[in-house]
Amino acid sequence: MDIFSDDKAHDECGVVGVYGPGRDVARLAFFGLYALQHRGQESAGIASSDGRTAHIHKGMGLVSQVFNEENLRPLKGHLAIGQNRYSTTGSSNLRNAQPYLIETMYGPLGVAHNGNLTNALILRKKLLERGVGLSSTSDSEVITQMLAAPADAWSDLPENGTESDRWVARIRSLMQVADGAYSLTILTRHAIYGVRDPLGLRPLCLGQLDTGGHILASESSALHTIGAKYLREVEPGEIVRMDGSGLTSFVGKPSPKKALCIFEYVYFARPDSHFEGQVVHNVRQQMGRQLAKETGVEADVVVGVPDSATPHAIGYSQESGLPFTEGLTKNRYIGRTFIQPDNQLRKVGISLKYNPLTTNLQGKRVILIDDSIVRGNTAGPLVQLIRDGGATEVHVRVASPPVRHPCFMGVDMATYKQLIAHKLDIEGIRQRIGADSLDYLSLAGLETAVHEAIGRNTGHCAACFSGNYPINIPDWLFEEDRDKVMFEGMWGD
Repeated sequence: MDIFSDDKAHDECGVVGVYGPGRDVARLAFFGLYALQHRGQESAGIASSDGRTAHIHKGMGLVSQVFNEENLRPLKGHLAIGQNRYSTTGSSNLRNAQPYLIETMYGPLGVAHNGNLTNALILRKKLLERGVGLSSTSDSEVITQMLAAPADAWSDLPENGTESDRWVARIRSLMQVADGAYSLTILTRHAIYGVRDPLGLRPLCLGQLDTGGHILASESSALHTIGAKYLREVEPGEIVRMDGSGLTSFVGKPSPKKALCIFEYVYFARPDSHFEGQVVHNVRQQMGRQLAKETGVEADVVVGVPDSATPHAIGYSQESGLPFTEGLTKNRYIGRTFIQPDNQLRKVGISLKYNPLTTNLQGKRVILIDDSIVRGNTAGPLVQLIRDGGATEVHVRVASPPVRHPCFMGVDMATYKQLIAHKLDIEGIRQRIGADSLDYLSLAGLETAVHEAIGRNTGHCAACFSGNYPINIPDWLFEEDRDKVMFEGMWGD
């Protein structure tokens, strides 16, 4: 086990797109990505353009490790897109880092992608059959090449009209054949485009710069970081263009229903971000209150696993009447080093990341709140840390249902063997982690909490809990060795 990793599911990435005449848009993109660092920690990249020449820099690591003044300076222009990546489809190496930037007959084309295409195998095969070379294993490169392909490659697209008309037509064409999850920021010669899949599985929002121009970002927290005004979310199935004419909206593909990933509320999003008209922190508090209603137990204090479970723990405390206290101190910088511990330090394990606050735990019956348990590799050590801090009892309560099913829409829990709740029942998990008791928020309770917090039922994807996927999932994606199946499917045995 990597002691610097946690037990959480990780979203594939965060994306930004900036149109800002007269502004240093690469710097704005940098700080936007910095605010979205939680959505991807493996690689980061920014592509920019001044309408004539495009520039790009990307690398492995955190935003602050990839970029500095020297490599930001050449990223000139008033258009920029950027991405933080956590690999799900495509391995973790530089050739899969984004954005992708290529030259086309209509000028530069850059693409940054959040999500996964579930029919990527079919689309890759079509591209290869047409003689299009691919340099990576990422479905994001597939998207880039499909947008760059001649107009008659995917449908009968008119090549008359303006350059903007042609790109809108190409994006629409892509949306007709792409299945799965995608929020895209796209750079062309004169515009930035934002695109969201028809189900709205992955988030994307729109803001206005204080000096003119606009910005797209996966979360509203990135807009606030650079002083932009939040306007609204990009609607499922919508294409937004930002250029010298301002903002223009197009219907890319009609939305049959909405299915924003409910895990955004559980864990992914920053607590200060807005989704569906509500602050994520408030939704998480409501989840904690619902958890207390369903899973009450006699105890003395409520402790949250920092920092992600703190809002849930506050809500649990409010509903139960038990005091909330800090029980664990988190070293927030331990995950920001590439230096691996030696064998002796490895034995220390999770203590490198957390330390118990013994004065708050000594002699107490503790309810330990976590937002989710995915693989189950850190829950046991956390329970032991609470005991080492002097707790007499440790009751674990999880503010989401058991994760029993893989996700294929851009989250790194893609096989059944990774999920502890698929292999063990709740009692088995309790024994594995060494808790005095263990209980989870029900799926109905999670949905009720989210709907009550945002004031309506907008539609969400909860497939990782229920196994009910909002889109068709090809059988080969359920295979444990999917890379082998993918290559055999393209090239045969």
